[in-house]
Amino acid sequence: MAVHNVTVERTLATLLEAKRYSTIKDILVTMNGADIASVFSTLDEETLPLLFRLLPKELAAEAFAEMESEQQELLIRGFSDKELKEVVNELFVDDAADLVEEMPASVVNRILEQADPEFRKEINEMLQYPEDSAGSVMTTEYVSLRSDMSVADAIERIRRAGVDKETVYTCYVTSERKLQGIVPLRSILMCRDNEKPISEIMDTHVITVNTLDSSEFAASQLSHYNFIALPVVDSDGHMVGIITFDDAMDVLRDEATADMEIMGGMTPSEKSYLRSNAWELFLHRIPWLLLLMVSATFTGMIITSFQNALAAQVALTAFIPMLMDTGGNSGSQASVTIIRALSLDELEFRDIPRVLWKELQTSLLCGSALAVVCFGKIYLIDRLLMGNSDLTVSVIFVVCLTMLLTVIVAKLIGCSLPMVAKRLGFDPAVMASPFITTIVDAVSLLVYFSFASMLLF
Repeated sequence: MAVHNVTVERTLATLLEAKRYSTIKDILVTMNGADIASVFSTLDEETLPLLFRLLPKELAAEAFAEMESEQQELLIRGFSDKELKEVVNELFVDDAADLVEEMPASVVNRILEQADPEFRKEINEMLQYPEDSAGSVMTTEYVSLRSDMSVADAIERIRRAGVDKETVYTCYVTSERKLQGIVPLRSILMCRDNEKPISEIMDTHVITVNTLDSSEFAASQLSHYNFIALPVVDSDGHMVGIITFDDAMDVLRDEATADMEIMGGMTPSEKSYLRSNAWELFLHRIPWLLLLMVSATFTGMIITSFQNALAAQVALTAFIPMLMDTGGNSGSQASVTIIRALSLDELEFRDIPRVLWKELQTSLLCGSALAVVCFGKIYLIDRLLMGNSDLTVSVIFVVCLTMLLTVIVAKLIGCSLPMVAKRLGFDPAVMASPFITTIVDAVSLLVYFSFASMLLF
């Protein structure tokens, strides 16, 4: 939480204790809705409705849209029908749809009952789109113009219709709901000829997304082209809404969070850490822990199958953790780099030969450097300084050669598996650190004991 919010919280607590509600209202009306929601997140069930009712109608709706679903539900249950109607009808359609999706059925029915008929229809239409699709995150509130409008008519249209729209900075030229072009507000205002038709200043080369495209794809398109908003069309080419940059940022943030959780070996959660209880955290973490624990039995089986070699050359045992950790770290470096490049659309599956060649070169450099340092460390410190006579040059050579090959194999596995996963339709983040480490551990042990068997026995 921002420092200034902490200061506001303390100030509000002092004023609340003194029952100086008019002063509290004067402070709140100077704040942004998101900051108010942040401050309100620390309030108890009795204080939250009291302070919320001090907000002006529009600011209340703005703050309400930024609140966590638990706080929204708490307020809704305490609202009168009139209060609920005022808040709901002040929300943008996409925010109202998000609200309906997260509320229990009893609360949803009450929300829809208080929404205006046209607004309720727009909410229901948005709820029909698949989850995580462009249609599910768009808003239907945008400014549409006709191509035969003059600049003066367009300005008047924006003044009348733009009040309740989410953005007016980009206007959309349509004919019978078919998107013909876009025209930035700046182009309209800077045009010196008020009688010039919009058709002469609009841009007909329009980038769009389909309602069924993934929300992540839509957000990446908006980011790639540096748009403020991106038009969304249906399968018939009719314009049905826009995705604004703030919604795109939410999508990218949620996707990044989900990828980080998957890469850390957890099932993605829709709740923040502090909102999740211990049981919910357990349910998100235990499946991966069980899977990785079972998969780790392969390394145990490999060690068991080479137990005679280990018994004959005990010194080999001491270097197993170092080799496994180095292999796991090397594979993780490659996998994380590739997963990030895939998420930014920098790589496609057809690039896999180039990726393998680049990682092979990188792994040779990394592996060689590690092997040389490893040889010096074992020989000078473990053998000479610590006096471990079992560490012969042959044993040290086996360890260092294994180090080199483990790094090479680990990086090749780490870079290829995420690309294969995406090709097969899976989330590349699944092939991140825990999964890669388990595979590389088994491979490094096989390489280690195979070399030991060939060169030492």
